Amino acid sequence: MDILIVEDEPEIARIIQLALEKEGFSCRVSRDGLSALQAFQEQQPDLIILDLMLPGLDGLEVCARIRQKPGSKDPYILMLTARGEEIDRVIGLSTGADDYLVKPFSPRELVARVRALLRRSLRQAGQHQIYRTQHFTVNVDQHTACRQISPSQAESLELTTLEFNLLTTFISYPGRVWNRNQLIDKLWGDDFFGDERVVDTHVARLRKKIEPDPANPTFIKTVVGVGYKFEDSAA
Repeated sequence: MDILIVEDEPEIARIIQLALEKEGFSCRVSRDGLSALQAFQEQQPDLIILDLMLPGLDGLEVCARIRQKPGSKDPYILMLTARGEEIDRVIGLSTGADDYLVKPFSPRELVARVRALLRRSLRQAGQHQIYRTQHFTVNVDQHTACRQISPSQAESLELTTLEFNLLTTFISYPGRVWNRNQLIDKLWGDDFFGDERVVDTHVARLRKKIEPDPANPTFIKTVVGVGYKFEDSAA
């Protein structure tokens, strides 16, 4: 597994690199946002450890740019921040980060978070299924999703790995009401660390990509006081 470490403090970057390489991971290090984007383009990693405060482009901007240009790999992003306020965590997750870790942290906890993130993709392996509704087709094996705009026109959906897994979960159980904890258990299992409201962030991001009007969703409905459900007629 290839991991890109984006950290401008040499000592912290070295500690992270040593901890991960000791566990058998291959690591590269970038010291600022621009070099991180260049390293990402040259060789897309499986996971990115991304510091929030960077010279030049900060971690939020780097994260947003990576999510806007998905390639052959859609890496998991673990964001590091020295600030523990809730608003900073929410902003980081809203730009497309999959998890966050507040400094100071132990190398042991960092390795645990990395392994938890990488196990998500392994848990999805081996699924061979195609789901169809009136407006959507999701091919789990090929990791593709499209929306039917008209009877003769379909558009491919550019989804992150987590957005794809969330859509697959919804579309495979149409009409089912999911609360946050159930979605966390389905998508992350026992590997989840963090705030359950990360679910709201990813639902909002998915709505922006599949809903004609995200402010008034047609497909992913909010069930007040409970959670979410997906509604679309059978194909």
